[in-house]
Amino acid sequence: MLRSRVGAIRPMNEFFDLKRVSKPRNMNDVQRRVTYNLAYFSANYAIVFAILLMYSLFTNLLLLFLLIFVTAALYGISLLKGGDLNLGFTKLTTSQLYVGLAVIAIPLGFIASPISTILWLLGASVVTIIGHAAFLDKPIESAFSEEAV
Repeated sequence: MLRSRVGAIRPMNEFFDLKRVSKPRNMNDVQRRVTYNLAYFSANYAIVFAILLMYSLFTNLLLLFLLIFVTAALYGISLLKGGDLNLGFTKLTTSQLYVGLAVIAIPLGFIASPISTILWLLGASVVTIIGHAAFLDKPIESAFSEEAV
């Protein structure tokens, strides 16, 4: 699936073709353009979403740290395979490790404000992707191929 998605990436000069940018005539034109461009540039829009996702994580470093910390901690606990963690002066069960992780991660999760980051990501993605899809007209070749049918 990833290979087919990478193969579907359209060239940048086609994605940023300023000669095809125009104001839609009406809502039917907007719908036609959005439908065509979402299908045609789907891999490019996935890249735009990924770039916005990286931007949102790098501007919210606490959330990025929290995601890395929780992932590493869960991986570390899974390496124990149900056994106890022996620190020499104490022995911790996997349940205690999970509870300790939750005690650290949940308050940090509230402070890191993941909800606002997700809402920003969704809003920025929708405005960017739908805006591009609505203002970029279909290529002339596709318009002629539709009329022939």
